[in-house]
Amino acid sequence: MASGEASERHGGNLAAAARELGQAPAALLDASASLVPFGPGWRLRLEVTAAVLGWPLRAYPDRELCRLRQTIAAHHGLDPAWVLPGNGAAELFTWAARDAAAAGVSLLPAPGFADYPRALACWGGAWRLWPLPLHWGDAIPQPFPLSDPVGDGTVLWLTNPHNPTGQLWSRASLEPLLERFALVICDEAFLPLTPPGLGEPQSLIPLLERHPNLVVIRSLTKLHAIAGLRLGYAVAHPDRLRCWAGWRDPWPVNALAAAAGEALLREPRRARRWQQRAGRWVAQEGAWLQQALAATPGIEPMPSATNFLLVRGCRSPGTPQALAPVGEALQRRHGILLRDCRSFAGLDGSWLRIGLQHRAANLRIVAALRQELSAAVAAGPPDR
Repeated sequence: MASGEASERHGGNLAAAARELGQAPAALLDASASLVPFGPGWRLRLEVTAAVLGWPLRAYPDRELCRLRQTIAAHHGLDPAWVLPGNGAAELFTWAARDAAAAGVSLLPAPGFADYPRALACWGGAWRLWPLPLHWGDAIPQPFPLSDPVGDGTVLWLTNPHNPTGQLWSRASLEPLLERFALVICDEAFLPLTPPGLGEPQSLIPLLERHPNLVVIRSLTKLHAIAGLRLGYAVAHPDRLRCWAGWRDPWPVNALAAAAGEALLREPRRARRWQQRAGRWVAQEGAWLQQALAATPGIEPMPSATNFLLVRGCRSPGTPQALAPVGEALQRRHGILLRDCRSFAGLDGSWLRIGLQHRAANLRIVAALRQELSAAVAAGPPDR
């Protein structure tokens, strides 16, 4: 299957939307990206600023990123050799895809994040979709729902919690997959953004030492609302990470992003408190928004364990309702950006993804959705 031709509409393209609408970015409510709506506290902001100002910008960054690797490794109780920081998770997917392309055919649970086939296309990697059921319960966590792969596959790409469905899969159900595939790449970008005590126990990081065929990739941008800095990291066997380090550009992580990452994770107790705060917000606002959307005619919100909700348009039970035009109307008339889901293989224009916001912003989203859904129903069924 050709993967480079997919139309990818990534969330968070605020600047492009602002240009299209002729508005300032600050005037728009961006619920297309899934970031916490609160930035780091002022104490941490001051520390990050001091770290940035104190760095000799004339000097090149440390090519080994020793302090940042040590900080991340201490956060997970690992040796620094098992950690490789990257220019966001996207850069690390590119190197994971090089290994995947060499290992054989990749299986991609679908719907799924379009950046995985993008990365595989860089190396001519072969891949097949492994369709997920589009109905699931509200239990957290859940067992991985797939058992028999579609066709041959030697590499498995996972996202846990899954993007875009929001399902959290149990470690117990994922561990047997490590025996079935030559390489398993698990994207845990949204795992820290789950209610306290639910997500981290499902992480595959504790299984790394027993499974050298496992790669776990994480992001710091979503939990700490620093997407502009581009900072993520891979956790894998040191031999694999040494290969990746030899393939990539000499300075993939700039000194400012490295200094910010060190400041964010340097104090373990404070880092844990921040993650717990984010998890409590997800639990509270996720439940509220789920209930508000369930009471909205024309859409069905799906259960989610993380900071976004996947919603399906339904004119009546079993009859899809196009949501892509509704999303476009929200952007044009209300200045609200939701995630168009047509870039996720297996989803069509009847799906949208909504990133959780503060309560006032969530109220604004619900009110605008109800207004535009009512107008769409009155206009009759459009083509999906």
